[in-house]
Amino acid sequence: MPAVPNPRPDGPVVPIQDSGDSLSGRMLGDELRRFRERRGYTLADAARVIRASTSKVSRLERGQNPVKYRDLNDLAMFYGVSREDRAHLDQLHQQVGNEDLFQRFNDVTPAFFKRLIRLERAAERITVFEPRVVPGLLQTEEYARALVRLIETDRSERDIELIVRLRRERQLMLEGEFPILAALIYEKALYQPYGPGGMMAEQMRYLRDAAKNDKVSVRILPEHLICLPTPIFHLRFPDGEHQELAYVEHANSANYITQRTELDRTRRQLDNIRHNVYGREGSVASLERAITYWEQAAAEEQPG
Repeated sequence: MPAVPNPRPDGPVVPIQDSGDSLSGRMLGDELRRFRERRGYTLADAARVIRASTSKVSRLERGQNPVKYRDLNDLAMFYGVSREDRAHLDQLHQQVGNEDLFQRFNDVTPAFFKRLIRLERAAERITVFEPRVVPGLLQTEEYARALVRLIETDRSERDIELIVRLRRERQLMLEGEFPILAALIYEKALYQPYGPGGMMAEQMRYLRDAAKNDKVSVRILPEHLICLPTPIFHLRFPDGEHQELAYVEHANSANYITQRTELDRTRRQLDNIRHNVYGREGSVASLERAITYWEQAAAEEQPG
């Protein structure tokens, strides 16, 4: 598993260099080459495993191409990498992903948000409760764009597009083994009109499909219940001194919760929400109702 970064609010944000191949990428490539050579395999052997060319494998080992998590997993299994060494490879892969995001989106990524991205990618499980919007890790591109335009009123169109791309690329981490995402969403949030009916229907269909996924749990809190007005984020890590933390994200900052009493309180709040949400079938049914609502709205928006 990836090493757990220090989750303290005053923890340093490591500066990211903005030129050249990332150090973590070169280190990851070196490690893959070392494991391959130790087993006596050729570049062609590795290429067949990940269904690629030998030149691509060579670029991966030199840190010139990013390593997809699927390819890393296939190569590690093929090389017979030990559990301890695999944890080191996963850590390097995690760092490469962070550096790549920060390099490409540095001008629209504040320091507090870089820290959040690091924490998300190191987490084993993420639980989020959202009373007003669809959680960022489950937003469609059009829904995310509408929200960013609503919130970031002083941003240029270029910046808005960069922020949307960053939000979508954060979602790629869900394709790996970890983190596992549990999204608890207040039913009223499904009916907040952040855009035209067609866009909202597309977002609800995306959520419905996610709700059927074993890795991403989506549960809906019935609208007749009174709920907390603010989002709650809880992250659990596989090891390290701090195995869990919670945070509340604001427009321009984030408050971290690491003290035991506050963590216990936050966990109890989430447990209470979990106790009252619909199960999987009920949540899917709730999302189906929202889909029908927005599809009807989209039809009414059509001229004539």
